[in-house]
Amino acid sequence: MTKPATPFGRLRMAAPVAAVVAAVVVALCGGRSPAIAQDQPAGDPVNGKRIYLADGCFECHGRSGQGGAMNYQTPALAKLELPVESFVAFLRAAPNDMPAFSAAVLSDKDATDIYAFLQSLPGRQPVKNFPLLNQ
Repeated sequence: MTKPATPFGRLRMAAPVAAVVAAVVVALCGGRSPAIAQDQPAGDPVNGKRIYLADGCFECHGRSGQGGAMNYQTPALAKLELPVESFVAFLRAAPNDMPAFSAAVLSDKDATDIYAFLQSLPGRQPVKNFPLLNQ
């Protein structure tokens, strides 16, 4: 078999393979799209707030998830743009001075509840929303 002369020729050859892969994915999903993070259980933000405060997360990240500065700048967590699965994985193997929370210490459900609490917070606001800063 000879190589296609242009990149478009390669694309034409790959199209049947892509069609087969797509058909297999649809067949395995039973005609439904694969589950995405938004389809996962939302968690309980009230319980999440309780755990967030009880476990001392607020000491570095603030009571409203606004972030802060302990030994270094700690990130804001309100409206975190991270899928819940990644958030839980991060808690399990936390970097720097942040304590890691094993599943024996913090269940996946409790971690999901903390995530739900953080998502329920308003998040960062533009400067124009603060009259004192606009004088």
